[in-house]
Amino acid sequence: MSRLYNSTLRIYGSCWFRNASTMQEAKSKLRNHIAEKLKQLTTEEKKKQSDYVVNELFKLPVFQVSERISLFLSTDDEINTKPIMESIFERNRECFVPRYSKKGMEMVKLHSMEDWENLPMTSWKIKQPSLKEQRENALDTGGLDLIIVPGVAFTSDGKRTGHGGGYYDRFIQGIRKNQNKPPSTVALAFKEQIVDDLPFSEYDQRIDKVLYMS
Repeated sequence: MSRLYNSTLRIYGSCWFRNASTMQEAKSKLRNHIAEKLKQLTTEEKKKQSDYVVNELFKLPVFQVSERISLFLSTDDEINTKPIMESIFERNRECFVPRYSKKGMEMVKLHSMEDWENLPMTSWKIKQPSLKEQRENALDTGGLDLIIVPGVAFTSDGKRTGHGGGYYDRFIQGIRKNQNKPPSTVALAFKEQIVDDLPFSEYDQRIDKVLYMS
C-alpha cells in the first residue's frame, strides 16, 4: 500500500519542493534533480572536486590502516576513483570491486592497474569483471575493512540515495550483520549531490562518513 510522502529538500540554500505519493516516486524525483545539477558541471570542476575529495580520503585514519578495501569503479558523473585504486596497489593493500548480476552484487578481487585496464565494459558503461571469470570473493576470504560507496544523493550525516537497484544497501546490510567486525563505510560525492534531507526508509543503510568539497 502506498502512503502519502510529502517533503521539502533544501539544496544549498534553494528550496526544492516535491509532492510524491510514494517513497519510490520521491527518490526518483530526487535522482532526476541531482542528474540535472551534475550535467552543469564542467570537466575542470569535476576534476577539482575529485582531487579534493580523494585527498581527504587519503587523510582518513581508516583508509590508512585498512588492508582490504572495496572500491567502486567510477563513471564520468562520479568522483574519480582511479587515483584511489593506484594508491591501494602502491600500498600493497587488497582491492575489491563490485560485480553485478541478477542475483545481486559481490565484491571480487582486482589484482593490478593492468587488470583494471583490461576489464570489459558493461551495457551501463561501467567496467566490471566478467561473470564468467573466477575471482576471489571478499566475503569468502576475510571480509572487508573499508567500503568506499557511490551514490546519487547524500546528506552530510550519512543518508544516501543510490541508483535504485538496492545493491549497496543489501550488501552493506549483509556484511554489517555477518562480519564480526563490520567494515567502515565512506561515500564520495560532488557538493552538488549533498542535500539537507532525503527520503530514507528502514531498508536504506546509513554511511559512516560522506566526503565532499564544502
